[in-house]
Amino acid sequence: MKVQEARADYIWGTTGQRDWPIMTIEEIADVNPRVDKAAILDDLPVSFVPMPAVGAADGSIRVEETRRAGEVKKGFTAFLEGDVLFAKITPCMENGKMAIVPKLVNDYGFGSTEFHVLRPKPGMDAKYIYYYVSSQAFRGEAERYMTGAVGQKRVSTTYLKQATIPVAPLDQQKRIVAEIEKQFSRLDEAVANLKRVKANLKRYKAAVLKAAVEGRLVETEAEIARREGRSYETGAQLLQRILETRRSQWQGKGKYKEPAPPDSTDLPELPEGWVWASTEQVCGSVRDGTHDTPAYVDSGVPLITSKNLTEHGIDFENVKLISEQDHTEISRRSGVEYGDVLFAMIGTVGNPCVIKTDNRFSIKNVGLFKRNPECLNSTYLRHWLESSLLNKWLEPRLKGTTQKFASLGLLREIPVPYAPLTDQQRIVAEIDRRVSLIRGTAAQVDTNLHRAERMRQALLSSLFTGKWTTRIREQYA
Repeated sequence: MKVQEARADYIWGTTGQRDWPIMTIEEIADVNPRVDKAAILDDLPVSFVPMPAVGAADGSIRVEETRRAGEVKKGFTAFLEGDVLFAKITPCMENGKMAIVPKLVNDYGFGSTEFHVLRPKPGMDAKYIYYYVSSQAFRGEAERYMTGAVGQKRVSTTYLKQATIPVAPLDQQKRIVAEIEKQFSRLDEAVANLKRVKANLKRYKAAVLKAAVEGRLVETEAEIARREGRSYETGAQLLQRILETRRSQWQGKGKYKEPAPPDSTDLPELPEGWVWASTEQVCGSVRDGTHDTPAYVDSGVPLITSKNLTEHGIDFENVKLISEQDHTEISRRSGVEYGDVLFAMIGTVGNPCVIKTDNRFSIKNVGLFKRNPECLNSTYLRHWLESSLLNKWLEPRLKGTTQKFASLGLLREIPVPYAPLTDQQRIVAEIDRRVSLIRGTAAQVDTNLHRAERMRQALLSSLFTGKWTTRIREQYA
């Protein structure tokens, strides 16, 4: 719709009477207004708001960071208390990084150049504007008109100025804001309760995994053998047999290199019949994928990166494709097979996943623990790799400052509470039984969280299409 047409258009309320006029954003707010920076002393402390200080879709904003005005007057966006900040760059805009500026240090604020600033004109309530521009409907429409290269798309100033908004009288704006905040408060309370349930489920799962790797979850083979008056092969004996077989069957180049045992100095005592072993000792091998970025193609083989490993498994939906030639080259070093275990080496280190597909794919920045079914249950290894005990061991050994990463050498040193194979199988069965119950409850919680967000957006939609007009008019008459 053209701006000229929008200015003359109206929304029909539920009473059948013509109600709120449709106006452009630039008619109801100054878009990116100028601030007299020359009047601000260079040594004056002012609030500074980088993009991460604005919450996604919750209206939160942190203004406690301060800088000298002289450091930020050039190259940053200026704003005042009561302005509405609108993130213009992808994905911040789509994620709803918008907020109303609260009280600032010495009344001035500066922040990311990726903010548009909306300063309400007389007769406009800042919260009314904020709720409108932060709504999913407005963001979805703005996304369609973003310009720029992929990954750097932005909502232009021209588009934002010409975007339209239904404008209620000021007193009704305030009543609408009060009503919507009352409804949102109820939703927020429900969401907080759901998140507490989800956190409790996560703690319960962590407790189950901890009990499992400490040998407290199921009756151990040592306890069963003692009760039945028989012998059994301990974890140490099984490990020795594996290493002897591997040594005797070595046909590689050069002298056989004995895999190093783990440093168990700070590790807890294990149940009878268990022993600490390194992943290099008990896995078929420990490798990693490519660390280079192959050329992406429109049709080819999926490239799984650390970002594609999630707590729910391997994400094959959001992947890049590489050529057959690059896949073949990567597979020479790290060919993946059904039953192998993958481990994110960079960013969110961990998220171990067992491969349960025969489909071909390559890996990048991902650790690969090759399966060894005769002596190690892959799912048992995955459970150990996601346990709090392993995370506690791993965290201080990670490298990197801005982004943590695990080296291949570190992956090979990871200690494993090595139990007899029958113990591993019983533990996996019991964890799967308990975790399946957790997953069912967690899935219901997630469904309700999504429903709460849909309700929030439905409230905003009904608000700005005039469907609440009669209700609010009657309530405050």
